[in-house]
Amino acid sequence: MRFKDVFSIIGPCMVGPSSSHTAGAVRLGQTAGAIFGEWPEQATIVLYGSFADTGRGHGTDLAMVAGLMGFNPDDDRIREALALAEEAGVRVRFRTARRAGLHPNTATIILKRGEREDHITGCSVGGGNIEITSVNRFEVKFTANYPTLLIFHDDRPSMIAEITDILGKAGINIGYMEVDRMSRNGDALTVLELDQAVGKDEIGRIAKLPNVRRVCAIPPFGKA
Repeated sequence: MRFKDVFSIIGPCMVGPSSSHTAGAVRLGQTAGAIFGEWPEQATIVLYGSFADTGRGHGTDLAMVAGLMGFNPDDDRIREALALAEEAGVRVRFRTARRAGLHPNTATIILKRGEREDHITGCSVGGGNIEITSVNRFEVKFTANYPTLLIFHDDRPSMIAEITDILGKAGINIGYMEVDRMSRNGDALTVLELDQAVGKDEIGRIAKLPNVRRVCAIPPFGKA
């Protein structure tokens, strides 16, 4: 069973003004950047609900870009994130949109570099906490509060058993697992929230399994 930590009650140390609109937005940016795995050339950030209505006034735009750049919620450079991203060669643009049924503090972050493109949707749920709900059309649910693996692969027999065997032999316990697939025997995404960080050797072994296309390791990002 997962337990809430103290930050769910008193909130994180951060550059203000809002744990939901600022600290949570930083962590959404951090997580999207970890999933993409390299420096993007272009970032499009789509804001929904309350993020769209009041995000600019609460610094949500700056916070998400700061997160993409690897800053923590208490980093004074958040205020300069847009200028720093431009200096680093990242083209950033923002859009607002409406979609029924979403958490009011939701954003989609679209990252591009060359032919690569990732779409990550998540929401800030309070106290600096987040929930990622979609990655490249796969429906997921994870918090980035724990070491997390995203494994993109073909849906085939014994795939999950082979992944968990590698982790088990390394003494890594799985706290939560979810699998989404586009179709039977088609594209699939496995999400694993873990009790321990995964070493490079284990990530390499998983990446070399037949029909695994990509492995993303997401650290438990900073409630500094």
